[in-house]
Amino acid sequence: MYDNLLYQSSASLLCDDIANDRLPGSILLSGPDATGKLTAALETSRILSCKGNPRGKWTCTCPSCLQHKALINSNTALLGPRDCSLEISACKKTFLNAAINHAHEEAARYLFVRSVRKLTMRFNPVLWQDSDKLSKISKYISVIDELLEEIDPPRELPDFNELSTICDKLEKEALALEDDLMYNSISIAQIRNVSSWAHVSLAEGKKVVIIEKAERMLEGVRNALLKILEEPPENTVFILTTAKRSSVMPTILSRVRTYNFNSRTEAQSHDIIDRVYHENFTGTIEQYLQNFLPVSPKDIYQVADGFYSQVINGHIPDLNEIIKNCSKFDPRLLFRLFLESIYQMQEPALKFAAGAKASSLCTTALRNTWNNVTIYNQSILAALENLTKEIALINKTNDNALREAYGKL
Repeated sequence: MYDNLLYQSSASLLCDDIANDRLPGSILLSGPDATGKLTAALETSRILSCKGNPRGKWTCTCPSCLQHKALINSNTALLGPRDCSLEISACKKTFLNAAINHAHEEAARYLFVRSVRKLTMRFNPVLWQDSDKLSKISKYISVIDELLEEIDPPRELPDFNELSTICDKLEKEALALEDDLMYNSISIAQIRNVSSWAHVSLAEGKKVVIIEKAERMLEGVRNALLKILEEPPENTVFILTTAKRSSVMPTILSRVRTYNFNSRTEAQSHDIIDRVYHENFTGTIEQYLQNFLPVSPKDIYQVADGFYSQVINGHIPDLNEIIKNCSKFDPRLLFRLFLESIYQMQEPALKFAAGAKASSLCTTALRNTWNNVTIYNQSILAALENLTKEIALINKTNDNALREAYGKL
């Protein structure tokens, strides 16, 4: 079990609980980003439906496992926001390299197919019933599904030129779907729809509902989920994931068993990147994936530095130019890196008494800016306008502490 979940002690805990029939109906996978939480959730869903002996081996060829490995099993629902674009691009590169070299080709095929379906599963019609976006979603999904059929296991792959064209089209359509329709937080309608789906009984096996980034749910959504967890459907397992357990509603935490995921060491990350992407890369998995960003993290830092320097020195930055230079902050990860860069720049203010208050206020402003964009759908331009005013005011009312700290960088 959990053959593809590396360097996480939670894998053995999950194995023991499943093997001894102790896995509860609701669990929370908690830990930093890129630590394997979604991998564990999808694997749990596969293992719970596996008919093989021994149960749960990744190499199992029972019909259920084959469907789960390709992420087409209808007994799994996946919802929640996620930036899928970098993973899709990285997996496409790995797959095409494998097709050229005829090494690890089947594993790389699954890797790419699954990266696309980790996106499309979030747009399952079950979750979007009665939504005015369903027609638009269907157009994207129809094209993507047709392209995936050309490379889905165990179908024989076309020649490399045709395969490359198919993969390029898949990447383009998937990224367009994410850019156009990826939501920033789960809606009450999605929770209600998945609840109705979960209450439909199965002849055998279990349904699994995976909810990513549980900390991003608004209050009404959290309350709707809580009602389901209080009276869970029979033969349904709920798997929540979060990078911020402290932000999950306490009443939800009281109804789930938490499995903790830890950041991996540099050596462990290097091994995973080598095994999965067949690249010799030194750094974290997140850093590797950032190589596929349209703007490098270094360039983002430089733009953020220019923005922050202007604001704390009393100047008004050209926000439209900043957005343009940062590829319109698409994917959204670019905006997170931009805000994290500003956080690093103001952090020295913590080192002296006059700056501590300013740093605390600035940190709150940065957090609110991110939440306003990712949860409340505020435009990037409006968010930056507000952030400019807030940082300028914080600096001015705290005796230019941010400017003084910046000079000590």
